[in-house]
Amino acid sequence: MAVATCIVAPTRFERRVIANATAVPIGTIMKLEDANTVVVSAANNDAWGGIAWVEHTASEGVTEMTVAMNGTWSMTSTAAAITAGDSVAIGGANAIRASIEADVELGCMLGSNRILNTLSGGGGTAIVEID
Repeated sequence: MAVATCIVAPTRFERRVIANATAVPIGTIMKLEDANTVVVSAANNDAWGGIAWVEHTASEGVTEMTVAMNGTWSMTSTAAAITAGDSVAIGGANAIRASIEADVELGCMLGSNRILNTLSGGGGTAIVEID
């Protein structure tokens, strides 16, 4: 599972609740759940919960983690094409895809964002600016 790589450091962070038993590498795209709780993104249309800024080691008794809410990131895209300037949304486990109108309502867009490079079909590495 490829994780997001930071290109331009974020300036906005949030503290989120996470299960003690969950292991999360730095750069993991997180899904927001009820009561400010996050889990690792796993499916298309997961709600945006940030990008893991710190590693969360399983079963150490820690139930909070810091997530980045902005910055510029290198991320893996799904197989669908994305045009430079388009907004993106969570497309699965640590993957992004071109967003559609319904994504705003579902909350799966990566904040206010745009992809900085064009990707043809087949997936690839996307450079995403998140505001």
